[in-house]
Amino acid sequence: MSSLLKFVRYIGFLILVVCVFALPLFLIKRAQFKAMGATPQIMPPSTVTAQAVEPQSWEDAITSTGTLAPVEGVTIAAELAGKVVKIDFEAGSTVQAGDLLVQLDTATEEAQLRAAEASAALAKANLQRAKELRRSNTNSAAELDAADAQALQAAAQVDNIRATIAKKTVKAPFTGRLGLRMINLGQILREGDAITTLQTLDPIYVNFSVPQQDLARLKTGYPVRVTTDAAPKEVFEGKISALNAEVDPITRNIRVQATIPNREKNLRSGMFANVSVTLPEKQDVLAIPATAVMYAPYGDSVFVVEEKKNEATGAMEKVLRQQFVRLGGTKGDFVAVVDGLKSGQTVVTSGVFKLRAGMPVTIDNKLAPHAQLNPHPTNA
Repeated sequence: MSSLLKFVRYIGFLILVVCVFALPLFLIKRAQFKAMGATPQIMPPSTVTAQAVEPQSWEDAITSTGTLAPVEGVTIAAELAGKVVKIDFEAGSTVQAGDLLVQLDTATEEAQLRAAEASAALAKANLQRAKELRRSNTNSAAELDAADAQALQAAAQVDNIRATIAKKTVKAPFTGRLGLRMINLGQILREGDAITTLQTLDPIYVNFSVPQQDLARLKTGYPVRVTTDAAPKEVFEGKISALNAEVDPITRNIRVQATIPNREKNLRSGMFANVSVTLPEKQDVLAIPATAVMYAPYGDSVFVVEEKKNEATGAMEKVLRQQFVRLGGTKGDFVAVVDGLKSGQTVVTSGVFKLRAGMPVTIDNKLAPHAQLNPHPTNA
């Protein structure tokens, strides 16, 4: 019984010691928390990039995708069957109109030509004698007519053989650049067999389509800008040269053709191209960088930077106000604001998804994104 009493006294002594030391600590901490609650918490301002809303004059343009095509382009083929005895061109070379490309075997035709020329000479001599005899009334008019017909027939036979030889002598029909060679020396060609391709590259056409509702806005002579992945740093400028006479009944689009100078021969037939037709009218808009917009299903908004007095410190500071906006068209890295902003207001241009209304901020544009109306990404 005495040991149990001692144990109870020992436990009571420990509880007393804990209370003596813990109670003052509890009271001190409670006082500190009360003091912290009474003191207003001042959050440090966040650093943002910002830009003033400025009016811009945008060129109105119609954009589309198109395909490059040669102004003149053919597949050179054999008109007549024959054996290839001479190839006088290199694949990919530039030729002038009339340059010899391929010679087919004409040995048989040349022999026939010599015989035909001899017959034509004899017929011509017979005609001349018939005319002399007719002047002396020695022969009849019928004999003269027969001699004349024989001379004409012999001359026609000569022309026919010469035409056959010419068709077996394949020449460039116009100045341009040749494609790959599709024949070999000694090959027997059939009528219509392809030999190579020939195309003019300067200038070059770009064919594209636009919706029928844009037809009234287009006219021949309007400037056109063309870009392609084959020359990512270049913009090729030309003009609309033709509008198709009909609208496609399936797509309801109209085909447009523009002519593009191509002096450096960087554009080739068949290339895919991005086309922009510059219209004469311009559009005045309030533009902001697209990175300034916080897109949401319930409405698009931006954060406007405003000057406001801090009630705790009395100092003026920059704070954010969330402003819902109605957006218009886009151009490059910019988007037009139809409603919700005024010229001169300052909006945050990056990192808007991390911000909230009423947040104090400081502006530092050292790392601000550089928005451009005509960006040219290097990895496009």
